[in-house]
Parts: sequence; C-alpha cells; structure tokens
Amino acid sequence: MKKFIAIATAATLAASLAGCGATATASSTASSDTAASTASSTVEAASTAESDAAKSYRIAIVQQLDHASLDEIRLAMEAELNAKAAAEGYTVEYTEFNGQNDATTLNQIGTQVVADGYDAILPIATLAAQCMANAAADAEIPVVYAAISDPAAAGLTDLPYVTGTSDALNTGFILDMMLAANPDVKTVGLLYSNSEANSTTPIAEAKAYLEGKGISYLEKTGNTADEILSAVSSLTDQVDAVFTPTDNVVMASAAAVSETLADAGIPFYTGADSFVTAGAFATCGVNYTELGSYTADMALEALATGTVPAYHVMDGGIITVNTETAEKLGLDISIFEPMAGTVKPVTTSAE
Repeated sequence: MKKFIAIATAATLAASLAGCGATATASSTASSDTAASTASSTVEAASTAESDAAKSYRIAIVQQLDHASLDEIRLAMEAELNAKAAAEGYTVEYTEFNGQNDATTLNQIGTQVVADGYDAILPIATLAAQCMANAAADAEIPVVYAAISDPAAAGLTDLPYVTGTSDALNTGFILDMMLAANPDVKTVGLLYSNSEANSTTPIAEAKAYLEGKGISYLEKTGNTADEILSAVSSLTDQVDAVFTPTDNVVMASAAAVSETLADAGIPFYTGADSFVTAGAFATCGVNYTELGSYTADMALEALATGTVPAYHVMDGGIITVNTETAEKLGLDISIFEPMAGTVKPVTTSAE
C-alpha cells in the first residue's frame, strides 16, 4: 500500500521567559512562559494503524547564545531532524531556546524543559550543555550536546545520559600555520574569555607551544563585547599575530575584532571557520554543518535505542582562509596547500 507523506510546520506565537529578558516565538504546543520558537516535521501515515504506531519525539534545542557558529549548528540540526522524519516516517517536534549566554536563563530553561517532559535535549556550546546536564540529572533525559571542545574538562563525561560531539582543536597545527605564514613572528596575542570553558585547554596548549618555540605571548581577556574590543585594541601595536580558540564570547564580536586586526596588518588565527567568514585570516577545524547533522543523528539514535552512544570527536583537517583578508595582509594562501588535504578559500560574509 502506498503511503502519502506530508511535512508540516507548527504555527508559532510570541512568548517570553519570565524574568529572563529573552523574547522569542513559541509554538502553540509550547509553554507560554518559555522563550522558544518551535518548528515541527511531521510524517503522516495513510492508515490509522500506521499513524498510531509511528514514533513521535519532542526535542528541545538549547542554544547558548547567538553567533554564526552556533546558528550554523542549530540550522544543521533542524535540517537533519526534518530529513530523518520525512525519510523514516515518524514525527519530530523541536523547540528552540536561547540562553543569551546567561547561566541563570539557561538554568531556568533547563528546569522548564524537564518539567515539560521533552524526550531529549540538544544543547549547543559548553555552558548550555552543563546547565542542561544538571537540569536533566534526576530524570536522566538524554542530553546530546554539540561543539564541546573538551567534554572531560567541562564535566560532561561519565554521565550515563549525556553524550554529544566535540570540536576539539588541533592547536599546534593552527600555530604551525601561523609560522608557515610568518616564520619570524616574535610575539603572539592570545585573545579569549576567561569565563569560556572551550578556551581553557587550547590556550594552555598555545602557551606550551609558544614557549617551546621561544616565542613570547601576550594574553588579553574579556567577558563582554566591550571588554573584548578593548582587549583587541590594546594588542594592535604589541603583537605580530593573534590566536583565539573556539571562544563563544569572542565569536560574538568576531567581525569587529577581525576588522581591527586586519586594519593593523595582524593575521588573526582562530578555532572555527565562522570566525574566518566574519573576517579573520585562517583556521583549521571542523565543519559545523556536519557537526550539527551528526549531533542530531546521535540524539535520534539515543531515542530509538534507549542508550546514549559515546561522545564523538569530529574530524578536522579543513584549512579555511579568508581571501579578502589575505589580500589586505599581503599573504599568499598557497603557503597552506602543502599542510592539509583541503584548503577552503572564503570571503567575508555580509551578515
């Protein structure tokens, strides 16, 4: 018998999370006091019996804050959930939450998600993952995180209901790229947020690497956009290059930071390709669309089997270089071709 498949998107209505200062849209199926926007992918079987037997999952996607990398991951998750629902004949309803990089807001979201009985939680970035893991501990709702650079350091390993994807950096390789472009570099700026768990390990690795090469470094940190912009301004007359890992706080100001450094003639090496499309010079890391899709598949696997798979470190090895920034700096991107199988040229995004 033929089955006729229809995919529908739930209607949305405005809602806000009480006391959290976040406003978004929410589905009519979501709690009216929760900051969320909901989309659903629904597959309807032709017969009532088939419909009754179909699997149905409610998934909360919790994004730590707005910026290009995390947006890319979320969109990839949603696309994969839609595709799998359409291909395999079940219903997936997902609701988006945004914590605005605030632990109090994220904890309130976690409490609400658990109370509302979601089947799985997909947090994006470290603070969101930590808050969701804490919220889901008693109920042991599957928590499948995305883009955690160091899951062990974040306390997200050895929890039977928690898994996900890691975008762990090869810090030494990125600094090798820096030396390939400028073998005479004397001082490197390390720009990061000291409240960002993703930065802890790669910054320690960068210091050890530079010390081993006899290269000095200058650390500058900030926890707000204004502090980051002030920090980068103070670097421009003191360093030959700047390195930032997959730091969400810096990423939120990546366009302004990249422009400041490029105008000063300083190459900006980063931990994610979204920095490079914002104007940074180069990186070597993972593809965040692939990471988002893989994370969504892990969540569906956990729901189907009742067991969370082991966390997965995504393959890297893709060098991404901004050709506009390279031209501004007077650097030839062909210097990276002997270093990796893939060198991906990009230009600065208009967004």
